[in-house]
Amino acid sequence: MIHARDLRKSFGSFEAVRGIDLDVRPGEVFGFLGPNGAGKSSTMRMIASVSPVTSGELRILGMDPAVDGPAIRGRIGVCPQEDNLDNEINVADNLYVYGRYFGIPKSVVRERVGELLEFAKLTDKAGAQVEELSGGMKRRLTIARSLINKPDLLLLDEPTTGLDPQARHLLWGQLYQLKQAGVTLVLTSHYMDEVEQLADRLVIMDKGVIVAEGSPQDLIRAHSTREVAELRFGVGEHPALEGQIADLGERVEVLPDRLLVYATDGEEVVTQVHARGLTPLATLVRRSTLEDVFLRLTGRTLIE
Repeated sequence: MIHARDLRKSFGSFEAVRGIDLDVRPGEVFGFLGPNGAGKSSTMRMIASVSPVTSGELRILGMDPAVDGPAIRGRIGVCPQEDNLDNEINVADNLYVYGRYFGIPKSVVRERVGELLEFAKLTDKAGAQVEELSGGMKRRLTIARSLINKPDLLLLDEPTTGLDPQARHLLWGQLYQLKQAGVTLVLTSHYMDEVEQLADRLVIMDKGVIVAEGSPQDLIRAHSTREVAELRFGVGEHPALEGQIADLGERVEVLPDRLLVYATDGEEVVTQVHARGLTPLATLVRRSTLEDVFLRLTGRTLIE
């Protein structure tokens, strides 16, 4: 569905994407993770065929965006990060008008509008104005709109940003339905649990390059441990205590409010900490997550 080799994107002297290789297979959910400025959005815009490739090879659905842009855009759906719905028309007409942009016959568009309203659980809101919708409803409408042309490939930029947990889980279920129907999904997200739940494979980008690729489980196995023990001591005590427990795990990370000990058996770490006469104010043993991998590979420093 997507094939890229040494793909690059420059803006003047700044190289936003610095020679990446990737392949997205039919029917999978593929994720892009990375801090702000990593090159995710630039890559997604090239895939959407709305931003020209600076150099390298890119094929979307077997076509070259440089010459087949209109044909590609006719077969993909794009859900932008910001809802850009038309507030001047009602919910159903947002879908209908967008469908007509693709040249879909009126009778077919009307049928699709009904199907998509049902899919988005907005049938009872068909005649409502967009401004009357909640944030979750607007997001579902935006995703429904991106499906009006029955795309083979759906690009989702931060699909659940700003939504409450209930709305996020509802959207996850709808995206899973699309995957089951054979739609290939490519998404960016800052929610690690979202990518861990949805993505079959993903890449982590940093400073314009891919620093890791694989399934969420493979990345966790490769770059973290099975468990993490979180130990909270008094304010300011953590740096001094690091050396006393450094041998209890594969690595120890010092944060302002706690120590993270990466190990195979987190409960054993806690037991050994107490055996050494140390008494944490609180302890937590959890499994390693994609967030642990992400922060290890890209760092905890805020990038503006």
